[in-house]
Amino acid sequence: MGKFPKGFLWGGATAANQLEGGWNLEGKGISTSDCVTRGSRSSQRLVTYKTRDGKIAAVPIYELNAPDDAEFGCFAGYDYPSHTAADFYHHYKEDIALLGEMGFKIYRMSINWTRIFPTGLEKEPNEAGLEFYDRVFDECAKYGIKPLVTLSHYETPVGLTHAWNSWDDARTIDCYCRYVKTVGERYKGKVEYWLPFNEINSLEGAPFTAAGVRKKSLQGAANIAKHQLLASAKAVQILHEIDPDNKVGGMVFYFTCYPNTCHPNDVLKAKFQMRVPHFYYDVQATGIYPSWKLKEYKQNGIDFSLSDEEQQTLLKGRADFLAFSYYMSVVASADPEVLAKQPGNMFTSVANPYLKASEWGWQIDPVGLRCALNEIWDRYHKPIMVVENGLGAEDVLNEDGTVHDPYHIEYIKSHIKEISKAINEDGIDVWGYTSWGCIDIVSCSTGEIHKRYGFIYVNAEDDGTGDFRRYRKDSFYWYKKVIESNGEDLD
Repeated sequence: MGKFPKGFLWGGATAANQLEGGWNLEGKGISTSDCVTRGSRSSQRLVTYKTRDGKIAAVPIYELNAPDDAEFGCFAGYDYPSHTAADFYHHYKEDIALLGEMGFKIYRMSINWTRIFPTGLEKEPNEAGLEFYDRVFDECAKYGIKPLVTLSHYETPVGLTHAWNSWDDARTIDCYCRYVKTVGERYKGKVEYWLPFNEINSLEGAPFTAAGVRKKSLQGAANIAKHQLLASAKAVQILHEIDPDNKVGGMVFYFTCYPNTCHPNDVLKAKFQMRVPHFYYDVQATGIYPSWKLKEYKQNGIDFSLSDEEQQTLLKGRADFLAFSYYMSVVASADPEVLAKQPGNMFTSVANPYLKASEWGWQIDPVGLRCALNEIWDRYHKPIMVVENGLGAEDVLNEDGTVHDPYHIEYIKSHIKEISKAINEDGIDVWGYTSWGCIDIVSCSTGEIHKRYGFIYVNAEDDGTGDFRRYRKDSFYWYKKVIESNGEDLD
């Protein structure tokens, strides 16, 4: 197998709401994820809020249509996994030491916005929150680990929702920029890699967690996208001004989409489905809204415009690199009969008969990652980082403290091989790879902690049992060897 570039950034990734816990400690406010209950493979996660008459409502996260006066919060009788998660808040020294033992070069994590500005509306930050991340970054530095910080990873303050429906309103841009400037200045010299938003295209499917918005609508999606894209561009400019060495990326949930057949309608359907991530990349990489998106807005009666100043903001705030999460490929069909017959994958209703699936039904396609890298490179010619990629599985902790997880090793190995081919055979500039959930965390899709991704086992269960002790899995030692060999030794 070909060599990885010298200085390739090997590591792993987590998100504050899925890892930290300590949800209400030391002045932290309530984030959107704090209001989302635990789900399962058979049940959706719910968002909880109080109505004007004092009743508590719990609505499926992807079907949320809350009234304008709904008060989002956390209520007795509901299980909120972000409140404890993997308790990194009290284990961060131990956890970062384990990442250092593996030899991590980079660790992707998020700053929880509500630790710094509890409601999002404050003019002055919460010093205790700033100090917590000072300690985290100092621990990373002890082991030579570079933090890659996501500034907004499904942790929007619900205070902004209550004030003016959050990212549906342009005033949220100023609140966000105040937050970016605060942490950028505070952690200058400690953090050089930044992502303004996690999976920015997820605002279309999950507008509450991604943007703090009360309900789905086409007009709302256009508003949120505009405001977050402008905020992302401003974050690039703010962070560059604070430190010219800062590198600020754009990040989307990405997938490879295959046509179900070679019928032209299926091919066209697949091409159009890829517009979901490409729209956001187009703006973040080029600073220009694509013509097809403007036409789509017009055809759907969406009120949209960009002032000259806003256009200049997008152009001046283009991303330095492009990052993405990749878990699976999807299959598109334009035939309603095909769609009706197949249960399919997470984000499509057509199953791919050539691929195996995880225990949670996510189809596994390493070659699709190489396809994705080629597509992104060919379109944008910007450096790329794969910042999420992993397999959720049910691990077993043995009495002797071992966890045998060959399935994690095989999944990561097969995807690393395709990254190597993209670098060495296709000539793509890939900066780094951070596997998702390097330590067991709460799953975003279901809220389960027993859907385990990590190289490190956290002894905790969905029912609240467990002592939260950490154990090295077999994959821990394997990934350590991968990093030591700079990707040459995958056996």
